[in-house]
Formats: sequence, structure tokens, C-alpha cells
Amino acid sequence: MTKMTTCVFDAYGTLFDVAAAARELAERPGREAFAEVWQQVANDWRLKQLQYSWLRAVARDHCDFWSVTGDGLDWALERAGLADMELREELMGLYFTLSAYPEVPEMLGRLKAAGLQTGILSNGSPDMLRGAVESAGLSDLLDAVLSVEDVGVFKPDMRVYDMIGQRFGCAPGDVLFVSANGWDAAFGAAYGFDTLWVNRGGEPMDRLTGKPGREARDLTGVAALVGA
Repeated sequence: MTKMTTCVFDAYGTLFDVAAAARELAERPGREAFAEVWQQVANDWRLKQLQYSWLRAVARDHCDFWSVTGDGLDWALERAGLADMELREELMGLYFTLSAYPEVPEMLGRLKAAGLQTGILSNGSPDMLRGAVESAGLSDLLDAVLSVEDVGVFKPDMRVYDMIGQRFGCAPGDVLFVSANGWDAAFGAAYGFDTLWVNRGGEPMDRLTGKPGREARDLTGVAALVGA
């Protein structure tokens, strides 16, 4: 691999566990009914969150990711037969401070110690990203947290990927772009980034123009991949 200067990560599903909010609430006393359906809710919530972002991008009907996240949750709760505003508010609150995957702090620390630039490029709104980064203790390990709100459209619009070069002053080939979303990794590869698809679920590769250059089950090997 050519020596990379910059590692940029997607946030949700890549650095932060999108199922954590539902899982954590399901473990709380008094939430036994929710515990029976939390996995369905978590899966539906994530699917609708992504679908709504794509549809809004295509329709040029942008709103921030916090609104998309709430809309996706409302759909998921209705499908599960859970009309409970208190439950909704608890889940949204937990999403604001999602847990990072356990390997994330050490991995980012190794990148920073090796002198690489690090950042996030996410659909998330600035407040959402700030909440997740601060609660996970990652603030000192990231040089930039980039939100699509600066361009007003969700991934995979190319204007979003442009933000990396604009912020870091680097060429696409200097960047390792890391995402757990196969479609995001594919479009990042088509853009010209060296890409790593973090395929945590062992899913088939998306049939899209770009193909991720590398694939892994988690983030533990990122530092070694860039020679850190």
C-alpha cells in the first residue's frame, strides 16, 4: 500500500455501534416487553434511517440526520406495536451517546501516535456527532469531525466525499476511507479513496460501480494496514 497520510471513518456502524441504544434499553429493569423485540426494532430503525437518507438525497428534500433518525425510529416502533413516547425518548437519548466499538480508542490512538491525520465523515448532524465523540472519549484522537450538514445532502453524493480533500488538503489516493456500510465503501472507492469495508456481519458485497479495496470484520487491523 502507498503510504497513507489520512484515515477517515464513517461514524454510525463503523466507529459507533448503532444497535447499542436498543440493546442497552432492553437490559434495563421494567423493559422486559421491549427486550423481546429490541433486535427487530434496532434492525428496522437502522434500515429506515438509511432508506430515508437516500430518498431525501434523491428527492432533494434534505433534513438533518437527527430528524431522519427519529422518523426511522417511529416507523420501527409502530411496526413492533410500541406506541410509547417515553420509550421513544429514552431510545433517542441513548442514540445521542452511542457506545463506540471496543477496539476504537486503541486503534485511533495508534494512528495518531504514528502521525496520521484522522477524522470522521458522517451523515450525522454536528450535535449528534459531538455527543457520540465526547461520550466515547474520542475527541483528542480525531483531527476533524465532518458532517454532511456543511453541504446539505447525504452520502453518497460526491460533494460529501469532496469534504475530505477540502479539510485535510490531501488527494483521494492519500486517504484510507473506512466504512461499515458496503455502499459507502463502494462509492468511496469509486471516488478514488483507498477503502476498507468493515463487514461486521459477513454480508455479500454490494453490486455497485466501486469495489472496496479491502475487507475486514472489525477495526483492529487498521493501524497495521497503514503502517502505524
